[in-house]
Amino acid sequence: MLRQRWPRALLLALPGLMLAGFGAVHPAPLEATNAEWWTTIHVLLLPVFPLLAVAQWILLTPAHPLLRWAGRLASFGFAAFYTGLDAVAGIAAGTVTTHEHAVTPITGSVFTIGDMLGYIGASCFLAANLCITADTTYRAGWRALPGGLILLAASVSFIDSHIFWPRGVLTMLAVAVSMLLLALHMDPPPIDNPARTTRGTSRRSTPPG
Repeated sequence: MLRQRWPRALLLALPGLMLAGFGAVHPAPLEATNAEWWTTIHVLLLPVFPLLAVAQWILLTPAHPLLRWAGRLASFGFAAFYTGLDAVAGIAAGTVTTHEHAVTPITGSVFTIGDMLGYIGASCFLAANLCITADTTYRAGWRALPGGLILLAASVSFIDSHIFWPRGVLTMLAVAVSMLLLALHMDPPPIDNPARTTRGTSRRSTPPG
C-alpha cells in the first residue's frame, strides 16, 4: 500500500512545485519594461492555479460528507475567484501597461478589482485546507498534524504573498510539502484480518493430542 501512496502523494505535490517555479521567474512589480512577460506568465498560469483545487478535491475524497462537500465548495471558489485574479490583475493589467507604455491609473483600477478577487479566492483556499486538515488529523491522528499545520500556515501566507519571490515561492513549496505529507495519510491504517486472527487463536487454543 505504501508503494501506491507515494505516486499519488507526489502527484498532489506537483501543482505547488510548478507554482513555486513560476514564482521564481514572476516579475514584480509590474512595469512597462516587463509588461509583456507579465501578461505571458499569467496566461501560462491560467491552467496551473486550478490544479491546486484539483489536489484539494482529491485530498477531500475520504472525508466525512459534510467536510468533503464544504471543502470542495470552498475549493471551487478558490479555482473560480483566483483564476479571476489571474485574468484581471495579470493578463488585463499587463496588456493595459504594454499598450500605454507605462503603469497608469487605469492599471491601478484593474489591480483593485483583481486584488478583491484574489482575496476571496485565497480565503476559499484557506477554508478548503481547514477542512482537509480537520478530516485528515481526525482520521490519522497526530501523524497528520505536521502536514496540516504547514498547510494552514502556507494558506495564511498565500493571502498576501501570491507566488512572488521570495515569500510566495516559499509558500508554494510549503503547500507542495504539506499536500504530499497529508496525501500519505489519506488511507486508513491497516488492520489485522479478523478471519486470520480467529484462525490463529483457534490453532493456539487447541490442545495437543
